[in-house]
Amino acid sequence: MDAEVREKIHLEILKRTGAYHANDHILLPSGQHTSEFIEKTLVTTEASFTEGLGAVIAKHFAQWPIDVVLSTGPGALILSHCVARAHPSRPTLMYGTKGVSAGKRKVTLPAEFHRLIRPATKVLIVEDLVSSGTTVKLLSDLVEELGGQVIGIGALWRRTKKSEVAGKEIFSLVSRDFPTYPPDQCPMCKKGVALNQEFVKRREHRRPSSARERN
Repeated sequence: MDAEVREKIHLEILKRTGAYHANDHILLPSGQHTSEFIEKTLVTTEASFTEGLGAVIAKHFAQWPIDVVLSTGPGALILSHCVARAHPSRPTLMYGTKGVSAGKRKVTLPAEFHRLIRPATKVLIVEDLVSSGTTVKLLSDLVEELGGQVIGIGALWRRTKKSEVAGKEIFSLVSRDFPTYPPDQCPMCKKGVALNQEFVKRREHRRPSSARERN
């Protein structure tokens, strides 16, 4: 199966879960407008689909021995669990947690996991959505600081035009970037297409009331 056919199949799976929205005029939380959107929280809601997607990533990396599969965030963790189960090496599954320190993004690994990454430990990083590649780079740096070796990066969706991050090639089931526009440059606004604000409203609704009051 060639990459184009495989990507179409995976896009259809994401549409069936409700995670992928296309052919719309969407307001993003950043204030930008776009015609496509991915709801990360819905990506892994269909267990059988997620298992199948994880198995595809695992098959791609099956030729390399792997000791650890590492990810961040709930969606990526569910996907990485499926990858770890399907990989012939039966790797350990671990996760990092995202945060901000001194105004900079960071990823930390729970102390209990530190002893599991030693010199020469082979690590596969798995993410659900890769945009700028910042989180993947932070994970890679963390692994190297502990003496481990990143053997590859697997992702469900790669939005970035970069084919590699931290010197490692990204294998993604979908490689698709969609443009975003400021409102004054949006071609859909100029055509008078109604703006869909539901995704921003959902995010506002999920935020704690104290956070909403501070803004």
